[in-house]
Amino acid sequence: MDNSQLKRMAIAAEYFVEVPFFDLDPMHIVWHGNYVKYFEEARCQLLRKIDYDYPQMKQSGYYWPIIDMRLKYVKPARYGEKLICVATLTEFENRLKIDYQIQQANNGEKLCKGYTVQVAVTTDDFEMQLVSPTVLKQKIENYCQQ
Repeated sequence: MDNSQLKRMAIAAEYFVEVPFFDLDPMHIVWHGNYVKYFEEARCQLLRKIDYDYPQMKQSGYYWPIIDMRLKYVKPARYGEKLICVATLTEFENRLKIDYQIQQANNGEKLCKGYTVQVAVTTDDFEMQLVSPTVLKQKIENYCQQ
């Protein structure tokens, strides 16, 4: 399986949140850094879906630090709003790229979008891998065969 096949499969996961008061900034909108937290929650849901969450990554001998992240804010979220953050796996051959979209749960209005890029590094010496380890590819293939 390659990235083009993955795009046809659309491996995705969703994270739902009702914006809590403590996520707001002094302007009474969601503080910009909390969108990263919502991305993280959706990413964990996605990784669990393919059975390669952070504990499984470590057990396989790799950490996957984020080396690049982008967010684009479209419209602010406010206290009590119900949001959905969708994480979609878009690349895995040489890096792990996940796209995100945060939207209103009730009407689908887009609030924020972005992506993260992670690369595998060995747990013993933090050597960066130039291609994704076989274990990731196997987890994706196993998921797709279900």
